[in-house]
Amino acid sequence: MAIIKELNGKTPLVGQRCFLAENAALIGEVTIGDDCSIWYGTVLRGDVNPIVIGDRVNIQDGAVVHTLYKRSVVEIGNDVSVGHNAVIHGAKIGNNVLVGMGAILMDNAVVPDNTIIAAGAVVLSNQILEPGVYAGIPAKKVKDSSEAVAAAAHKNAQGYLLYKEWYSE
Repeated sequence: MAIIKELNGKTPLVGQRCFLAENAALIGEVTIGDDCSIWYGTVLRGDVNPIVIGDRVNIQDGAVVHTLYKRSVVEIGNDVSVGHNAVIHGAKIGNNVLVGMGAILMDNAVVPDNTIIAAGAVVLSNQILEPGVYAGIPAKKVKDSSEAVAAAAHKNAQGYLLYKEWYSE
C-alpha cells in the first residue's frame, strides 16, 4: 500500500482505478483523477500548496512533484506522462503532454497541450511555452507541435493505462 499521509488537515484524494506503487508517497493536498498510475519511489508532496492531477496521468519511478510555499501550485492535465526521475516543481502542464526522463519543470512554468519536453530538459521558472518539442538546458523549442507530436505524447499515456493493469491484478 502506498504511503498516503494527511498533513495539516489535508488528506490526498485518489480517483478510481488508479495504481499506486507500494512505496509511492502522497502527502497533504494532493488530488489525483481517474485511471492514473503513480510509480515506485515517486513523491507527490502537497505540504505547502496543492498538487492537482487530471485523468490518465502516469508519474513514473523516482519522480518528485512539489511546490513553492504560497507561490506556486502544480496542475497537471489529462493524458500526461511524467518520465522517470523528473521533477515538477510548481509548474502547470496541459493535456496530452510527455515530460521526458530527468526533465525539470520549475515554478510557474507553463507547458501547453500537445507538447513534449525532452529527457533532461530544464524549463525555467516563469517560462511560458508554446506547443512543440523542447530540449536542452534551458529548454528551447526544437520543433513545432503537430499531429505527430500530439499522437506521440498521447500514445505514451495510453501505454501506461495497460501497464498499470498488470500491477493492479
